[in-house]
Amino acid sequence: MVPGTDARIRLAWPDVGADELAQVAEVLASGQLTMGPKVGELEAELARACEVEHAVAVSSGTAALHLAVLALGIGPGDEVLVPAYTFPATANVVALVGARPVLVEVDPETMNVDPAKIEVTPRTKAILAVHLFGRPARLEELPDVPLVEDAAGALGARRGSRACGGLGTLGCLSFHPRKIVTTGEGGAVTTNDAGIADSVRALRHHGWRADDMPAPGFNYRLSDILCAVGIPQLRRLSELHAARERLAAAYEERLRDLPLLLPRADDGDVHGWQAYVVQVERRDEILAALRAQGIEAQIGTYALHRLGAFRDQGSFPGADQAFERALALPFHSRLGEGDLDQVAEVLDKLVSSH
Repeated sequence: MVPGTDARIRLAWPDVGADELAQVAEVLASGQLTMGPKVGELEAELARACEVEHAVAVSSGTAALHLAVLALGIGPGDEVLVPAYTFPATANVVALVGARPVLVEVDPETMNVDPAKIEVTPRTKAILAVHLFGRPARLEELPDVPLVEDAAGALGARRGSRACGGLGTLGCLSFHPRKIVTTGEGGAVTTNDAGIADSVRALRHHGWRADDMPAPGFNYRLSDILCAVGIPQLRRLSELHAARERLAAAYEERLRDLPLLLPRADDGDVHGWQAYVVQVERRDEILAALRAQGIEAQIGTYALHRLGAFRDQGSFPGADQAFERALALPFHSRLGEGDLDQVAEVLDKLVSSH
């Protein structure tokens, strides 16, 4: 190891550089750091990518989910169906509007919601379905109730011929640094419904509609500085996605003979490749061993019924299986062949040792 260098193989590394710096410099030179033209530019690129009429930029993926639920008029006494295996924000936003998140079992292989396990009641006002880690969910198999599409990790993914983020009543995106397009923190709501888009725009900006504030809202705006970071990436989304597809294929070539369940999309779908998440026995032991050898890895995400906030809803063995087995490997464009070889070699030794 050379003094002063970092020998770790990083879990994630945003794909940003000179183009993003130039866009940010342009904003700084303009003196208009928020509520300026870069917001509209980012939104136009997002609408194009998700093949929808409207995209509304907000301050985070969680803000997008929160405003989506509010825009549907969901509140106390209502229920929203949520996968039992997902990042907690998906369920948190339902609870925070006074409604009840009802956990639904997931398919332990796809790690997405299992349509066969969904039960709709008169209180069910929406389904909040997640394309987990970028794998498109089987949304066409869901009951006919309003669909909020959590596409936080699925920008660039497709379910059949249609773009994720444009499959539901609303779509919600995240631009966290582990996503294919990042603004540092940020998100967006996508929709073909002009009325819903107007509601989200008002809610993100304190509730203002023209020169009146008929109801209170939030400050969920995304600044022009952060939009400027995202715009160049959106304009090369197909290039970024192709790079991740190549990386996923390189992993599969190295790992296909190991006792792992490798990620894939359904036939005819395009995976979003937000992360490369395998499933493996003894996940916690293997995770600790990878980290000890300088390879950053992480659990997949959370089984919500194991968290204090959502412990009252029974057992979900599919979510338990996914939670106990899912392992996110380093996945970003700075990984070289040697890095991939090292990850594969260490994994081979760990999974073959028992």
